[in-house]
Amino acid sequence: MKHKLLIVLGFIGIALGAFADEVVFRAQAPKQVVVGRPFQITYTVNQRSRDLRAPEFTDFDVLSGPYTSTSSSTSFVNGKRTSSFEQTYTYMLMAQRAGTFTISPATVKVDGENVQSNGVRIEVLPEDQQPQQQSSQNTQSTQRSQNSQGSQASSENIFVRTIASKTKVHEQEALLITYKLYFANVDVAQLTNNTKLPEFTGFLKQDLEQGEIQTELEHYNGRNYQTAVLYRTILYPQHSGDIAIDPAKFEAVLRVQTQQRARSIFDDFFGSYTNVTRMLTAPGVTIHVSALPSGKPAGFSGGVGKFTLTPSISQTELQANEAVTIKLDISGSGNMKLIKTPAIDWPEGFEPYDPKVTNNFKTTTSGVSGTKSIEYLAIPRSAGEYTIPAVKFSYFDIDEKTYKTLSTPEYTIRVKRGAGAANEKGEEAVVVNYTHKEDIKQLGTDIRYIDTKAPKKRTEHSVHTDLIWLWYVIPLLIAIVLLIVLRKQIKEASDLTRMKYKRANKVAQKRLKAAAAALKANDKEAFYAAIESAAWTYLSDRLSIPTAELNKDNIASILAQKGVSEALIKDVKAVLSTAEFARYAPTTDHGMDDLYTATTNLINNLEDQKI
Repeated sequence: MKHKLLIVLGFIGIALGAFADEVVFRAQAPKQVVVGRPFQITYTVNQRSRDLRAPEFTDFDVLSGPYTSTSSSTSFVNGKRTSSFEQTYTYMLMAQRAGTFTISPATVKVDGENVQSNGVRIEVLPEDQQPQQQSSQNTQSTQRSQNSQGSQASSENIFVRTIASKTKVHEQEALLITYKLYFANVDVAQLTNNTKLPEFTGFLKQDLEQGEIQTELEHYNGRNYQTAVLYRTILYPQHSGDIAIDPAKFEAVLRVQTQQRARSIFDDFFGSYTNVTRMLTAPGVTIHVSALPSGKPAGFSGGVGKFTLTPSISQTELQANEAVTIKLDISGSGNMKLIKTPAIDWPEGFEPYDPKVTNNFKTTTSGVSGTKSIEYLAIPRSAGEYTIPAVKFSYFDIDEKTYKTLSTPEYTIRVKRGAGAANEKGEEAVVVNYTHKEDIKQLGTDIRYIDTKAPKKRTEHSVHTDLIWLWYVIPLLIAIVLLIVLRKQIKEASDLTRMKYKRANKVAQKRLKAAAAALKANDKEAFYAAIESAAWTYLSDRLSIPTAELNKDNIASILAQKGVSEALIKDVKAVLSTAEFARYAPTTDHGMDDLYTATTNLINNLEDQKI
């Protein structure tokens, strides 16, 4: 009976815990959509709900919905039960016109109470501009050319822009340079490390951290492109005049459909693709740099931007031989790293030390901002009253285009006479310290008289002489061995093909790990992309086939030449075909678990073959 009561109480506790969960009701939609193209907006709540009240979708046409779906899961980990529930309402919408719109929150009832979602902000891009009507013959010719490799990889479909936040600046004024990839109707398989950036001569540069590359829609020159930021840096011009930034180069691998005759129904169904390496050139740009105006203040330390000055002092009354600290915090945004440390004119009788400088900066797209903290420490050696002059900090205000001077107050410090310190008249100026005294004693008997006797002749070599020679020979042998090993490693590292061959399995396992993470998160697009990349890259590195020449036919041919069985070659083709089809037909269920297992087994089997 006691056990039954405990079980009942346990279930009651679980139920109460479930009801105690916070209700989360959220709305999700794409950040950018295109006029005339359908998109989904979903409302998700983590508990059972009813009576959904959707907002008025002004400026949007409701094509269908709401469709309702639910999902739940329960798991036991280390004896602990966890459960989750999710109810989703889905609408299919289509934007009527371009602009930026906000969709108001929706409400549902959970346990009789109204729960409100978040609002959604959507940027609607205009449609692609349609070209002027041409004759049917020209239209057919254009359609044929659009299906060719050259058209797919044309400069209209893929290019890189050099975007300068401003082209007219003053010396030391920050500007942002962004290299942005634009592509449409092109499948960008990867971006290689074969990148050539300009030297940015005449500028001091501060690179921005580049995380994982994300794509988003952008309407540019009448077309909608997928865009990705490739590289960003903050530049500070170091002299006036026109400074030219050279073009940059980025290499991309594109997957384009080949126009070859289908040899089987599978080729006709899946299509035939090939990888094409394309070098993209971002144009150069010229920055017009104006010199800073004349009449620089005496306290100008090179600062350009927008700054504030916050001073503080540790104490104004102290005894002689005690330390006093003045701290200056220079905060703001601009060329923070180039600001010189202001100097303090300490009164006579103070012993100053080198200032301690602490920088707390962060780099963003608007430049470098943060705080430069400077601590000045000095020790007064004489009693009296002293005045520390004001410290002036001048900079060029980039917004108001004028010089500004910030100043600390004058500090009056009263120094009392301490032990052994001088007074204000200079008496007893010498500070004597008798903290360490001891009697005079003999330090040692290390001086010996010269022996005038003739040395005895030795007829035998000592064993110690041999040991001394070993101390010279052993390091020499170690150095020779290290030199041989190092030369071998350098030779292997210079052979890129061999390095790729040796690291093929390691790279493939890393991408399979990414695929496993996507599989666990049920991210189909990322999963199939990782699986396909793992298989193709592994075969390219192991078989030493350039990426641009890689296809299923020459893979099968080379594997056959290396003595790989027909069954294993068939498995290779099956995995590559399934991964390709699944990636470009994401609505079909291809068995993600089976594909992951098949790819893992395939790579392991090929490793056993020692290809």
